Amino acid sequence: MKIIPLSEGTFTVDKTKSFVPFNTGSDDLQQRSTGSILVEVQPFAVITSEDILVLDTGLGFEKDGVLQIHRNLSDAGINAGDVTKVLMSHLHKDHASGISRLNHKGVRELSFPRATYYIRRKELEFAFGKTSSSYITEELAGLSESSQVVLLDEETGVIDGYIRYELTGAHCPYHQIFQIVDGGEKIFFGGDVAPQLQQMKSRFVAKYDYDGKKSMELRQQWWKQGEEEGWTFLFYHDIKTPIYPSH
Repeated sequence: MKIIPLSEGTFTVDKTKSFVPFNTGSDDLQQRSTGSILVEVQPFAVITSEDILVLDTGLGFEKDGVLQIHRNLSDAGINAGDVTKVLMSHLHKDHASGISRLNHKGVRELSFPRATYYIRRKELEFAFGKTSSSYITEELAGLSESSQVVLLDEETGVIDGYIRYELTGAHCPYHQIFQIVDGGEKIFFGGDVAPQLQQMKSRFVAKYDYDGKKSMELRQQWWKQGEEEGWTFLFYHDIKTPIYPSH
C-alpha cells in the first residue's frame, strides 16, 4: 500500500476551538493564548490494491476556488474524482470540513464525486443535536440523504473484506477507528484517540477528550498490539511523524 500524508499545515488551537496557523520557524507558542496546543492537520490518502482511500477530510480551506485537500491530492498525482472511499473517524470541523464544498452555483456538494463515504450514523445525529463549536452542521447537511453515504450502525464491521472499523468513543461519544489490511500490510488510523506518536508512548490523559482515561487505555492497547503485529500507524495531528512503521 502507498500512504500519502495530505498536510494542511500547523496550527494552534485553544478552548475556543479556533485553528490559528502557526509558523514553526518564526512563531512563539508562548505568545498564544493560555492552554493553546500545537497540532498538524493531516488527512491521508492510502492507495490499496482495490481503492484510493481518503482518511478524514481536513479543514476545508480553499485557495483560488480549489480545496486544499484537492490540491494536495493533485500534487501527488491523484484527481479528486479518482477517490473511491472516504473513511471518517468523526465529524469535528478539523477532520470533516473538507467533506463538502459549495460549487460555482452556490450549491453544496460532496467533495469527492465518485467516492462512497463511511460515516457513523450516531456521530452524524450527535453533530446536529449538539450545540458545539467543534461541529459545523451546514457542511454536513445532506449527508444522511446522499446515495454516496453509508451510515454505519454496528460497533465493529468490515468494509469490502479488508477495512475494519470499530466504535471507540473516547475522544467524542461516537468516534471510530479504521484498520486496513492489504497484501500482508496493516495500517492503523486512530483519528483523535491516537493523534500523535508521543501520546502512544506515555500515560497521557487529555482534558479535551470525552473520556480521557479510555483514550489512554486504548492507545496503550493499540501500541502493544501494533508493535507485536507490525502495524503502520497514521497520526493525524503529529507535526514530525505522520507515519510510524512499528516493524
